Amino acid sequence: MIKKPLKILIIRFSSIGDIVLTSPVIRCLRQAHPNAQIHFLTKSSYKNILNNNPYLNKVHLYKDDLKKIIKELRLEKYDYIIDLHHNLRSLFVKRGLGVKSYSFDKLNFEKWLMVNFKINKLPAAHIVDRYFETVTSLDVFNDHQGLDFFINIVDEVDITKLPPAFASGYIALVLSGTFFTKRLPNHKVVSLIKKLNQPIVLMGGNAELENSIAIVKETGTAIVYNAVNKYGVAQSASLLKQSTLVITNDTGMMHIAAAFKKNIISIWGNTIPEFGMAPYFGHTTGLDPRSEIIEVKGLLCRPCSKLGYNKCPKGHFKCMNEIDLDSLAQLAGVIEIRE
Repeated sequence: MIKKPLKILIIRFSSIGDIVLTSPVIRCLRQAHPNAQIHFLTKSSYKNILNNNPYLNKVHLYKDDLKKIIKELRLEKYDYIIDLHHNLRSLFVKRGLGVKSYSFDKLNFEKWLMVNFKINKLPAAHIVDRYFETVTSLDVFNDHQGLDFFINIVDEVDITKLPPAFASGYIALVLSGTFFTKRLPNHKVVSLIKKLNQPIVLMGGNAELENSIAIVKETGTAIVYNAVNKYGVAQSASLLKQSTLVITNDTGMMHIAAAFKKNIISIWGNTIPEFGMAPYFGHTTGLDPRSEIIEVKGLLCRPCSKLGYNKCPKGHFKCMNEIDLDSLAQLAGVIEIRE
């Protein structure tokens, strides 16, 4: 009897960065089971992150109707479910399909201890390595090749159409951040741009548009191209790919930049790299030399949340307001010339 290929469903509903961080699991699952049918379930708003992934056979899109998507998925007759989200919705999907499943440990208790009591029981492991713990029973192991992000040729941005000053290179400065407490404040961004004194491409979505306009107005003669809200995720990824350096908050674009093995300076406010979400290049331990972490250490209030807030709970916002811009600008000048 010929054994039929495995049919596997991976679940990760959101968000941009978390989905990009699943890409090594997808790739290594394909390597371990080349004939398998590998499907992915995510929110419809994130389809462009996965549509060009050659290791996937199909992407299922969840909108608002959980019963409808479960009914659709039942027709697929999966052998296994890999739950890399592990929330109430994914629990309903697993129960609705009734097949063998493996679930990711989100370490909610350990994060709670760290946020509320500053007791660090977090493992010294990146979230990608913890994702792989979910699939070891399927003989899937990390190849340590880092993250993937695939861009369709139609989404490649022709940077020769940017202002002439950008032809010889630019720094991508990502303004995005899901919460206020994860974003470098406008006045700090303006000061940083003036200190860098290099061509800067501002990046972000609609939520950052108002801020970006104010920043451009305040930077005076600085060479700034405002790409905020002008491009979709894939086109923004193309701009990151073609940059000489990426300076970014802790946000999804940071992980896309890591997928392209870019030099990255990441700025951390209320969240901390110890949560396992630092830029990932494939190493099991330690930071890659292409990644530099900027944070204010020693604050008793940090981390104040595993996600973030719309305003600083203490009112002073020291975790961002005390970021050393002189050191950051000096580091930017060094990291850009690294091979």
